[in-house]
Amino acid sequence: MKKIVKGFLTMTFVLTFFGCNTNPKPIVYGTDGCHFCRMTIVDRQHAAEFVTQKGKTCKFDAIECMVNHLAEIDKNSVNLFLVNDYNQPGDFINALEATYLISKNVPSPMGEYLTAFNTKEEAEKIKSKKEGKLYSWEEILNYLNK
Repeated sequence: MKKIVKGFLTMTFVLTFFGCNTNPKPIVYGTDGCHFCRMTIVDRQHAAEFVTQKGKTCKFDAIECMVNHLAEIDKNSVNLFLVNDYNQPGDFINALEATYLISKNVPSPMGEYLTAFNTKEEAEKIKSKKEGKLYSWEEILNYLNK
């Protein structure tokens, strides 16, 4: 009986400690589908994902799909917001710290022309060539949810 109790306690500890992994998961481009619009995720410059407090990962083909999905859920349930860096396709950056560009000269998969950059300086360089307007995370949330 002691072995059963000890085994149960060990399993409970392992599941509790490792069960809620809030690390991001890589997007399998060309295979994974967007959690919001169900399109296959292929664009390495515009994809996004978030990880909930419970460890569930939701992947999106465009930043605008992630923002649209956020309008349907409790944003406080999300532990980590990630977006792809336009200048480093396929590399995630923290969405809360990114700078965003909306430019009709830089198309995104869902037609909002929304692109993320790791730094404001990088965004300003592209803006000077492609025109558009820069936004912070909070400004993008407000702009897309109006």
